[in-house]
Amino acid sequence: MSDNGRDHFEIPKFEIPKDMRSMAEASFDQARKAFEQFVTNAKDTAGKIEERNAEMRAGAKDLSAKALSYAEKNVQSSLDYAEALLKAKDLSEVMRLHSEYVQGQMRSLAEQASEMGQAVSRAAMDAVKPKN
Repeated sequence: MSDNGRDHFEIPKFEIPKDMRSMAEASFDQARKAFEQFVTNAKDTAGKIEERNAEMRAGAKDLSAKALSYAEKNVQSSLDYAEALLKAKDLSEVMRLHSEYVQGQMRSLAEQASEMGQAVSRAAMDAVKPKN
């Protein structure tokens, strides 16, 4: 209770009930499978568009590929975060995971915005180049 006149406050252990955890994990697995199928379908569609339109400029292809790649990375990061939260043992771990996720997303979004800006500039410069 008291150590040298100081009271100790113990944080209660944070636990998700087993039934709720099982249900959440099953839902999570379904969401991950649905996302993987979505990415596969999106890549197939992008490939078909590229096949049908041989005139598509390299810059537009690059932008499309980058955007798809960023979306895939961002959703995957969110799914990984959700999975980690399901396995968290206590509130301090939840807070640590949240902090790491937010910081990682901010870095990732800044990098993605910079790369997209550069790709858009390249595509715009390619679009105004005279055709030979």
